[in-house]
Amino acid sequence: MEKRVFIYDTTLRDGNQAKGLSFSLEDKLTIARKLDSFGVDYIEGGWPNPTNPTDMEFFVRARAMKWKHAKIAAFGSTCRPNGKPEEDAGLGYLVGTQAPVITIFGKSWDLHVTEVLRTTLEENLRMIRESVAFLKKNASEVVYDAEHFFDGYKANPQYALSTLRAAQEGGADCLVLCDTNGGMALSWELEEITALVSRVLKTPLGIHVHNDTGVAVANSLAAVRAGAVQVQGVFNGYGERCGNANLTVIVPDLQLKMGYRLVSDEQLKELRGLSLSISEVANLSDDIRQPYVGEAAFAHKGGAHVDGVMKVSRSFEHIDPALVGNARDFIVSNQSGSSLIWDKIHAIAPNVDKRSPEVAAILADVKHKEDEGYHFELADASFQLLARRHLGLFQDRFEFLGFRSIEEKRENGDLHSEFTLKLKVGDKIEHAAAGGNGPVDAMNAAMLKALTRFFPTLQSLELIDFKVRVLDTGKGTGATVRVWTRYLDHAHPEQEPYGTIGVSTNIIEASWRALMDGIHYKLMRE
Repeated sequence: MEKRVFIYDTTLRDGNQAKGLSFSLEDKLTIARKLDSFGVDYIEGGWPNPTNPTDMEFFVRARAMKWKHAKIAAFGSTCRPNGKPEEDAGLGYLVGTQAPVITIFGKSWDLHVTEVLRTTLEENLRMIRESVAFLKKNASEVVYDAEHFFDGYKANPQYALSTLRAAQEGGADCLVLCDTNGGMALSWELEEITALVSRVLKTPLGIHVHNDTGVAVANSLAAVRAGAVQVQGVFNGYGERCGNANLTVIVPDLQLKMGYRLVSDEQLKELRGLSLSISEVANLSDDIRQPYVGEAAFAHKGGAHVDGVMKVSRSFEHIDPALVGNARDFIVSNQSGSSLIWDKIHAIAPNVDKRSPEVAAILADVKHKEDEGYHFELADASFQLLARRHLGLFQDRFEFLGFRSIEEKRENGDLHSEFTLKLKVGDKIEHAAAGGNGPVDAMNAAMLKALTRFFPTLQSLELIDFKVRVLDTGKGTGATVRVWTRYLDHAHPEQEPYGTIGVSTNIIEASWRALMDGIHYKLMRE
């Protein structure tokens, strides 16, 4: 029988608590789509309440979306001391999301009960039991997170277990053991405690650990060995303080090293792309040394290592990098990533020969652009245009002849942005000018103003996201920047939003390139 472990992703909540990271609504939806496509079982959307309107709106949007595989989960806490669950505002917001899964946390550590909640141990048990029972009447599935469980178990094992029994009596579908402080149990301790809980309780167990001692991945694997069937974590390991358990490592560890089935082989090949996509949305640099998916994870630099890998790859590589969507990189010969690019080309033109000059030109062009700072993992529209131009499958519908961007600080203190451009469609020359909230907004308005006359379908195109990343911070204001955009086509709501990219030492030019690709791609799809 195939061994099964379920992935419960908390990137949109725990990950969002990382220092220097803040997801917008569109960011969350973008990541959720990626996680669903990858095969994640549960996607926790956040903690819905009026002080967090982004999370409230996420669940509204999520209800209207079709999910391929994942179940959307809403997160919250038990009712308050001496309060009834049906009258608790927080639980009411959870039910109001209509999420198929609701996850709540409760106190496992007697210290928290008496000193933080300021209530009795028995009242805490009632809060857990009745909150779970109330939610079980209003949701398909209820997950109970036993906050600070390992701290609580070490301090008062009988009481910590009684909190789990209370959740079990309430009807919880899964009991998740949490190392909330991230440092109360090393792997052998955690495995022993989890195994004991598994023996005395009948409800399936999960694990949720933080990385404050650097062993979150090891602890998660140890919990699975001891009987946990759900693993909670964050892709790329983002999270409060030192982060959460890194699903980017846990998933391949479980599937490739421990024999569990989490996703299909084809989905696992998307792991590197998923990791890069999330770091791009988060506007954070990707960790090149991250296991499995990092740019350097299978990089070999000269000497005996390169010679050994070329003769027998497994002599210096623990897996085939292609299994997780990565590629071997010989630093000395600068050969990396060609197999990944070929897969994309083959999807566009199945009959093209891998040895054709067009494919060689695409590979060279992509390599050149990646050296400049392009990343196509989250900008597939830009890659599609690049490849199709080389393959003769797309010809630009218009030509830009020039532009001018004006920023004017007026005497009254107002800042005025204006963008003018000149373009050619067929044999017709068009001039257009527009203002906006900054130079890029004015640029986008001028582009659409000029082109909508010739291509009315552009009226349905909306720029929904725009991000700028500085690539070489050591050069200060002269640094190269990467601009990433995301477009929504209201004429085709069944199609997912698409992304484009532009790179330059000039932020106006980088933006120009990304916006041009956005328009070209829309016209190509039409």
